[in-house]
Amino acid sequence: MSQPRHCPAVLIAAPASGQGKTTVTAALARLHRNQGRKVRVFKCGPDFLDPMILERASGAPVYQLDMWMVGEQESRRLLWEAAGEADLILIEGVMGLFDGTPSSADLARHFGVPVLGVIDGTAMAQTFGALALGLARYQPDLPFAGVLANRVGTLRHAQLLEGSLTEGLRWYGALSRETGIELPSRHLGLVQASELNDLDLRLDAAADALASSCEVALPPAVEFAAPDVIAAEPLLAGVRIAVARDEAFAFTYGASLDLLRAMGAELLFFSPIRDAGLPQADSVYLPGGYPELHHVALSRNTSMLDAIRAHHGAGKPLLAECGGMLYLLDSLTDVEGTRAELVGLLAGDAVMQKRLAALALQAVELPEGLLRGHTYHHSLTSTGLEPIARGLSPNGGRGAEAVYRQGRMTASYVHFYFPSNPTAVAALFAPDLEAAFAAVRRSDKPAPTGDRVSSDRTPFNVGAGLPAKRP
Repeated sequence: MSQPRHCPAVLIAAPASGQGKTTVTAALARLHRNQGRKVRVFKCGPDFLDPMILERASGAPVYQLDMWMVGEQESRRLLWEAAGEADLILIEGVMGLFDGTPSSADLARHFGVPVLGVIDGTAMAQTFGALALGLARYQPDLPFAGVLANRVGTLRHAQLLEGSLTEGLRWYGALSRETGIELPSRHLGLVQASELNDLDLRLDAAADALASSCEVALPPAVEFAAPDVIAAEPLLAGVRIAVARDEAFAFTYGASLDLLRAMGAELLFFSPIRDAGLPQADSVYLPGGYPELHHVALSRNTSMLDAIRAHHGAGKPLLAECGGMLYLLDSLTDVEGTRAELVGLLAGDAVMQKRLAALALQAVELPEGLLRGHTYHHSLTSTGLEPIARGLSPNGGRGAEAVYRQGRMTASYVHFYFPSNPTAVAALFAPDLEAAFAAVRRSDKPAPTGDRVSSDRTPFNVGAGLPAKRP
């Protein structure tokens, strides 16, 4: 039986969205990394953009933690493994500290990780202390580390905010409102890390500013219990999966790609914008991203459009999520009214909106099994196609997203979290389903749970603990 592990850790949260949690988390990660510490960062809840920034800040992969989408056991495994290698674990919360079910506070309390409250100090003085006290005492059983002020003005302003703290709340320092520190954003959130030429300069500036405002010390160590480990079955052994990855398609969960590899798949990355054709692959994965910013370039790469059509015409598996689904439509029109014709495998058209169209966690019952994920988009799609399934939000959120299927092609606005049901994911990508499952039936008996697994299988939890359902 594996033993618990201990590592200093905090969960960075705020009273509301837009307070600068990502900037602060990135500044903390870069500050401790620059001091020679190994930092592991996690993001609470579904998000693709913040982890890109946090990976650059920490120099290590960033994974999601979530009590519903990821699941308690998988979240426990990720934290326990990180505690074995890191000097510090940082978890960026989602929305306001107590918002949603489950909330960032729920996750912090469940794993015993103290909360670092980030409060936007703009146009505020002693009221800062009242907000800090409310965050710390609203739920008495919530572990609380202290507070950090963001977007402060002068040194005197920071001193006023620090002086407003009561009941022994710890001051973690302050960040100024200088534009050289703040991270720019667009309609889906932060700008992608790859698009910020000065990102490392911003991160180092934020780290230096934070170091000058407080004592740089590690938070107390947290005990992380050992998880039950379940071996990933080699359902995709030898399967080559072409994964779109460029400026237009970059929204992939690291844990999802890890799972594909753990099940034996070989991932081949390609650019729908620049490459002339697909790699030699059995299956194709078109994740989300910003196709609306590159739809004209995508439409001009006609050889790639033809390659996608040929892949589908050959009866090969194809999974398209959100932006990937938009790419498969007849056309996509941006907010300025510029229309571009795209792959045309799904009869329909999408038009970008200036306002959010849907945001919700989603559970979708597919023929292959139940998959969990989320939806977040600014486009509206018109199509006469009949969906094979619709998503259901556990919080009653907007959007019961449709899932469309034609042959081996599956497309939806939903970003699926693959570890929520590995067997269902394998069925979506496996070229020959019967051969895949027959191979598993012929393989050695399943590996035991715990920290010992058979040498030909990779440890990987099934996330939300959904029942394995084979087609």
